[in-house]
This record gives sequence, structure tokens and C-alpha cells, in this order.
Amino acid sequence: MATQLPTIVPVLPSANIERDLAWYNEKTGFKTLFVHDMYAGIRRKHLTIHLQGHADTYNDPLLGGSVIKIFVPNIKLLFEEFVKRGTINNNKLRLNTPWNTHEFGFYDTNNNAIFFVEDID
Repeated sequence: MATQLPTIVPVLPSANIERDLAWYNEKTGFKTLFVHDMYAGIRRKHLTIHLQGHADTYNDPLLGGSVIKIFVPNIKLLFEEFVKRGTINNNKLRLNTPWNTHEFGFYDTNNNAIFFVEDID
């Protein structure tokens, strides 16, 4: 029997879980699933992201700079929502990239890059 791979959940570093939960709620529409100490989960429809707290010290670096790409159909509607939320400016939608996508992205409060991407034919 073959192993199934039904989903993947990225874990992004966070310097401040409470602050970041509020930011994701306001700026992206992701809602809090759970919070336990320095670990939290957020969800929007069938997408889940976990946030893991880091002290940003030598022994516990924040790191930052993680990148996730979320593939969606009909990206223009989502883009308009994020412009309205104030998450991005209305000039951030890249259409017809050389790799055959439409996409936009932004950084969260820990410098993690989040891209929404639509494959085009």
C-alpha cells in the first residue's frame, strides 16, 4: 500500500506569538486554531500554518527569511482582498511571470515571505 501525503503544514519562526497572531488575523484572514506557550496554529479554509516562538538569541535564533508559496485559482480576487486589508500595495501583482504564473507576496512581522501563486496555461 502506498503512503499518502494529504497535506503539509509550514512552521514559521515568530519573535512574538501574540503580536503575530493579531497580524495574521487582520492582514491575511488566517484565524487562530490554538496557542500553547510559544507555539500556535492558524488556519484559513483548508490552509494551516504553525508559528514557533524564538527568543532571537545566539542559542535560539529567530532566523527569519522562510518562504512559503500558496497556490490558488483566480488570484486577482485574493489580491484585491489583500490590498483592501492594507497588507500590500495595489502594484504588487506580477502577471505572466517567465515561469508561467501570476503572483504576489508580502512579509510577515518576522520577515517570512508569503507568496500566493496562480499557475497559468
